Amino acid sequence: MAGVDYLAVKIYCSAEVRDILVAELSYLDYDSMMETEDGLEAYIDKSKFDQIPLDILLEKYNGLHISYEVIPVVSRNWNEEWEKNYEPIKVENKVYIRATFHEAQESFPYEIIIDPRMSFGTGHHATTYLMIKNQLDLDHRDKRVLDAGTGTGILAIMAEKLGAKEVVAYDNNAWSIENAPSNVTLNHCQRIQVMEGTIGSLNLGRQFDLVLANINKNVLLEETAQFARHLPVGGTLVLSGFYQRDDADITLCASAAGLTRVRSLQRNDWSSLVFVKK
Repeated sequence: MAGVDYLAVKIYCSAEVRDILVAELSYLDYDSMMETEDGLEAYIDKSKFDQIPLDILLEKYNGLHISYEVIPVVSRNWNEEWEKNYEPIKVENKVYIRATFHEAQESFPYEIIIDPRMSFGTGHHATTYLMIKNQLDLDHRDKRVLDAGTGTGILAIMAEKLGAKEVVAYDNNAWSIENAPSNVTLNHCQRIQVMEGTIGSLNLGRQFDLVLANINKNVLLEETAQFARHLPVGGTLVLSGFYQRDDADITLCASAAGLTRVRSLQRNDWSSLVFVKK
């Protein structure tokens, strides 16, 4: 179809397997996911779509009655699409994450407004929840923070609300680079810089007191050493985007980079680990 750059893969599955598929699809170049009543929608650049690895992936779960269809993405009202499926999120009764069409809740110390569009990281996924929960227990005041793979910008926004004096948020996903600054503005944040690229390409040239990275396991294994080089002694690295069964691999990689594990959290088989540079 002329003018169509993206494809939507509509996967019909149970809620129990949905989180697993989100992680699995992230390894297949899918840019973003959206939960639906019937399962999820995954979006991919049309030029990167390959039906064979998708079929191989879903075959692993063939006993769970999973089916899918591929639909060209035409012009859509993304706010309207998210309004149909997006519910507010509460993290530890301290953070209220909502969209613009939800009413504010003044009883929460922190409120984050997210217009997700096609970017990953709305607070619904267990890994985003775990990252924010860890942030709540870390001192951000007057700290420099790096948000790696920022998605919607939600972790960067949380960092500023917790008192960070400078936040650099980057992603190599074009949707995120468009979406994150919009969410930064929605939340009246003044100290967040959104950049396009990777930890290797940006040449940041400085250190950060706190590095946040909610990315898939393979990328974390490749880039943790680079994250460590951007931390001073005593700096903190918070990771998520992997299953609890992957903790040992992530910890081994971090240890090789001079980091010591100090905390772990789990939610629905997903994990988040906190490291300090000794």
